[in-house]
Amino acid sequence: MFDPNDFEGSDSERIAAAVAAASQSAEDRRVVISRRHSAAEPERDFWLIDEAVRLPGGIEVVIQDCRIKLSDRCRDNFFRSANCGEGIERLETLRGIRLTGRGGAVLEGADHPRSTGDSAKTLGVRSYGTDAGRPEVSQTGDWRNIGILFAKVEDFCISGLTIRNYHCWGVSLEKCSRGRVANLIFDTRERREIDGVLQPILNQDGVDLRKGCHHIEIENITGRTGDDLVALTAISPDLRTPGLLDSTEVSGRQPGDELDLHHVTIRHVHGYSTGGHQIVRLLNSQGIRIYSVLVEDVCDLSAESPDGIRDNVAVKIGDVIPAWGGVAPLGDTFDITVRDIDSRARHAVLVQGTLCLSRIENVINRNPDCPPFECRDPEGVRAVTVVQVRTVPESF
Repeated sequence: MFDPNDFEGSDSERIAAAVAAASQSAEDRRVVISRRHSAAEPERDFWLIDEAVRLPGGIEVVIQDCRIKLSDRCRDNFFRSANCGEGIERLETLRGIRLTGRGGAVLEGADHPRSTGDSAKTLGVRSYGTDAGRPEVSQTGDWRNIGILFAKVEDFCISGLTIRNYHCWGVSLEKCSRGRVANLIFDTRERREIDGVLQPILNQDGVDLRKGCHHIEIENITGRTGDDLVALTAISPDLRTPGLLDSTEVSGRQPGDELDLHHVTIRHVHGYSTGGHQIVRLLNSQGIRIYSVLVEDVCDLSAESPDGIRDNVAVKIGDVIPAWGGVAPLGDTFDITVRDIDSRARHAVLVQGTLCLSRIENVINRNPDCPPFECRDPEGVRAVTVVQVRTVPESF
């Protein structure tokens, strides 16, 4: 076991040194990050990092009852798989990464984030960032704003963490497979008071699976997010070079890449979106398919929102977005099972795109102003079984 407290340098350097030592060990490839100790600065027990901790394959990192915080100098992730990053145009597959929190393990964003939001957000215009107006750096968000970013990783686990005030999505996976994301608590609000001013910080999803992800379990996701709690988004199939800073996806797309998103289990998602978005969202377009997905035990807790904000949809399937090719063709979204949903949202289960060969079961809708199951275009829904869906009026 390797402890960053046993190494010298800045906080980022000490953690990186422990990871490097573990990756070279033939016996114990485990890093345990406990509360920070420093004779030069004994009053601070949390880690303040200036750049992402890059994780190689075959390593386990345990965050043991401590806090890791991004510094105001950092424009980077908390953790990123070591195979991807700026200028890395060829991503090799990594295997066997474990990132685990124990006790009060917390990842926390910067007090004054340099950049927030996704690549469609201009800093200082739509989403906050102290880099706004600096011509020498990018003026939009990108993949560096994501909290935990894995690309082309097989056999992985991310679990046991509280992720607070992050700068874009909390966890984003690209082309990953055979892994588990579990027992995560999110705590963010889409807007945050910085130096006495309420600032927008957009695109604060909890867990995002992007193109090419498959055979992944997501479970026990709780808390509040600024945007969707869990989102499966398989969009934008255009060829592009990996490692560029013009996108919220680091892995790009090369000829031969598998893009479909499939064999995903999402269960025990209890929380709400402070921005009034979705609890679970499935979105695909332009010929990329989503299939063999189970969404089970989703509980909309927006009644607990201190702002009185109602979630938009508990479970949303598809959308009509012209920039992403409009509605996915019938047959591209199939074998979806949605069951055991408890909703107070504006819409309980909403199909806004197409859906076939699927099942919607046991939906409790507590909003009398909407039905428990809706489809915007009945011609786009084929061979979908809907059973045990009901409205139980309850005041918001």
